Amino acid sequence: MKPLVVLAGPTGVGKSDLSIKLANRIGGEIISADSMQVYRKLDIGTAKITKEEMCDIRHHMLDVFDPDYSCDIEIYQRMVKECIDDIISRNHIPMLVGGTGFYIQAITKDVEFLEEDNTLIRQSITDYYDKYGMDALFERLDKIDHESALIIPKQNIKKVIRAIEFYEIHKSKISDYNLKQAEKVSPYNLAYFVLNRNRDELYDNINKRVDIMISKGLLEEVKSLIGQYDYNSQSGFYNAIGYKEIIEYIKGKCSLEEAIEQVKLNSRHYAKKQITFFKRSKEAIWFNKSLQSEDEILNEMINILSERKIYE
Repeated sequence: MKPLVVLAGPTGVGKSDLSIKLANRIGGEIISADSMQVYRKLDIGTAKITKEEMCDIRHHMLDVFDPDYSCDIEIYQRMVKECIDDIISRNHIPMLVGGTGFYIQAITKDVEFLEEDNTLIRQSITDYYDKYGMDALFERLDKIDHESALIIPKQNIKKVIRAIEFYEIHKSKISDYNLKQAEKVSPYNLAYFVLNRNRDELYDNINKRVDIMISKGLLEEVKSLIGQYDYNSQSGFYNAIGYKEIIEYIKGKCSLEEAIEQVKLNSRHYAKKQITFFKRSKEAIWFNKSLQSEDEILNEMINILSERKIYE
């Protein structure tokens, strides 16, 4: 089987630094598993790794699409499969690194996506969102598929619409379908690592991370984006955490201080949903960065990869 290393975890846990160290040790190349980092110009608000921070480790699935393009999970899956084959052809080890659980599951379980003609239904749900807003849309999802509401961020309008759409078409819950897909045996020789921290420490990291984004120019980045790209409810950045809240400030709906606090709150809520998602993976091997140093975690990972003959 083809080798695949996953390094997942909630936002703000510190995946990037450890992924670079691990890639250096095992001859890995990193594939981003972040649904927002596939877009160009979304740099500060996604905490996208810089060229300098990459330390000459080759990265994939960053800056692939313009911000007004809607990249869905099927497109992502197809492109990542090609990346994996390309990396292996160079005798390197593919490493899937990020926090978008559904994207990771699409690869590790080779999820099958149903063919659907859903244009009218999707438009109807989109019209409902445009008329009644985000909260009403999310309540609609919660009523029909509570399990999905536990792991899909309210701000991810595209994914919320998709879950409602699935129910309307199939009269069954997308969470049940995803659970069946999650039970599949992975086609890869897989090592699935998940990083976490004690909650107070993780939330403190998230708050500090948002402050750093503001100091680096997040406000200017958002102003530049909305000046270049028209609003679209299916467009990623208009609903992405860190962007949506600043847009509300720019529109005069709140103060900058209120927008920043909302970014922090929504980021913490998102981290909680990410942890809930990853806890459902039976393959996940957990590491707590509050209890172990990065070197200790790295050495344990290397031992596991050696045992599974992913790295020798």
